Amino acid sequence: MASTATSSCLLFLLALLLPHAAVGVPRRHRFPPLLLAPVNASEPPTTFFEVDRPIRPPGGSVGPCSTLLLSDSFGYTYGLPPSTAAYSPPKCLAAARAGGGSVALAVLEWSADCRGLQFDRIFGVWLSGAELLRGCTAEPRPNGIHWSVSRDITRYAALLSGPGEIAVYLGNIVDQTYTGVYHVNLTLHLYFDSAPPPPQHADLILPISRSLPLYDGQWFGIQSSTDVQSKKLAIPSNTYRAVLEVFVSFHGSDEFWYTNPPNEYIEANNLSDFPGNGAFREIIVKVDEDIVGAVWPFTVIYTGGVNPLLWRPITGVGSFNLPTYDIDITPFLGKLLDGKKHDFSFGVTNALDVWYIDANLHLWLDHKSKKTTGGLVSYNGTALGPSVESEFRELDGQFVTTASRHVSAIGWVESSHGKVMTTFYQTFSYENSNVYSKNGVVQVVNQTIDAKSGVIATNGTTVLLSEEVHQVFPLYLFSGTSDEVGDEYSMVSVVKLGINEKREGFSNSSLQNAQSARGSMRVKKNLVISGSGQNHQVYKYVGADGCYFRDVSSKDYTIILDHTDDSCLKRSRDVSSRFPSRLLGGSVDRTVQVES
Repeated sequence: MASTATSSCLLFLLALLLPHAAVGVPRRHRFPPLLLAPVNASEPPTTFFEVDRPIRPPGGSVGPCSTLLLSDSFGYTYGLPPSTAAYSPPKCLAAARAGGGSVALAVLEWSADCRGLQFDRIFGVWLSGAELLRGCTAEPRPNGIHWSVSRDITRYAALLSGPGEIAVYLGNIVDQTYTGVYHVNLTLHLYFDSAPPPPQHADLILPISRSLPLYDGQWFGIQSSTDVQSKKLAIPSNTYRAVLEVFVSFHGSDEFWYTNPPNEYIEANNLSDFPGNGAFREIIVKVDEDIVGAVWPFTVIYTGGVNPLLWRPITGVGSFNLPTYDIDITPFLGKLLDGKKHDFSFGVTNALDVWYIDANLHLWLDHKSKKTTGGLVSYNGTALGPSVESEFRELDGQFVTTASRHVSAIGWVESSHGKVMTTFYQTFSYENSNVYSKNGVVQVVNQTIDAKSGVIATNGTTVLLSEEVHQVFPLYLFSGTSDEVGDEYSMVSVVKLGINEKREGFSNSSLQNAQSARGSMRVKKNLVISGSGQNHQVYKYVGADGCYFRDVSSKDYTIILDHTDDSCLKRSRDVSSRFPSRLLGGSVDRTVQVES
């Protein structure tokens, strides 16, 4: 990501190119699909993709055994029930289990295509109420587009072993203008190991979501800062570990929550239809009255966000496969092992309409006893902020928002594994600078979310589990309008975002995923009539399970450079020597130079 000095220089240069608009009004960051000059419909479809490391089967595993779970077309589906299909465990899975084997890797593949004109849409995939995948669709072209998403769902092996129901919701509207129909295939790929299942996978997964029948997705919709959605459930009496996996996405008035100004700015400038509540959001997760954890979400930008031309064909980080967030609630099991139903709830600080949230509760069961016991030893849920420093005059001003939170809990569970003490903690810090200039038509956002979490489980002096995750989510967004004549204007946009992540403990890895995009467009009656966009992304992953590097750039639908490498040798200096230099098939250079 750019340094502060570099960002300031870039802001100065871009601002020089943006004369005052005739009427200064801050612009929102969402536009309808592009109404650009049509391409030759006989050209092959464009393949869109999100940069991520390939999912590799473990050494010695057998597979894949592939099963088509669902195939459907999503035309006018908004407000209709999800598409569903009965799920039965594939015969190869039953055969592997009968032979004493287990699932070594399970991959859910979403493959879709579309042609015409259409918005980007959010979609979700559930199995028996447990969400497996959430993503955003690509926006189509007249000649068609294709994209696919593969997600490792091995942690759901227990859910895959029994019958259930697949549900897919993709709310779409088709009319004379927006003609795009999304054609989707959902496939499960299984790889097997001859050994029994490893203990790191849960024995039972309980969904914390809405139940069918519905005329929407199975997620909860949170529409305001006071809206709390919840579900009551009881857990088995022989549970010895519990982890909440939270799915989050933000839409409508909060799609760009990190750019929202304080309400006093909106009121003073009479911007009645402009989203506000400031630029800080936090998902609060409670079990009964206890805050067991929080989510400070990564700023996913969907394929129609800011400037749609930025994300073609390289889509925004996390947009096709939205990240999930784990909260270990094992320290609280002493309160939950009473056989009664308990309330699992979600709220969003400062929320506007709408946030889609649900969760999966992963449970580990003691098969050698009918009942486990536990107790909470200590708990801390301290929050500081958000604090806002606000200074503005009419439409120009600066708002600096800071916040922090610390959650920690220590608890014990006694089972056939002994008396295990588990410590879980989260530490968050947040800073957002939101600056309006040139009579409100230039906006610059600089934001950093710093999130640390860790869990350690011990039995006496023996460490049974140890993991610490440190994530930093940097974001820079420049947006400026000029040449406004009537209902027509020009917009320049720059977006820099990424994920820096380090995992330490029993498994070590390092990820640097940085994306920089910039573009311009001409807008008439809120429709994009011309424009250009370019995107550059560098992805570096080094871990005990292998390495992956990709450096890729695009401009106006065309890939102009693409280099990949899966050798650990060249980047072993980037991480601790604890990561082995394991060669995974050498390296390959697929660099392509195209005249731009």
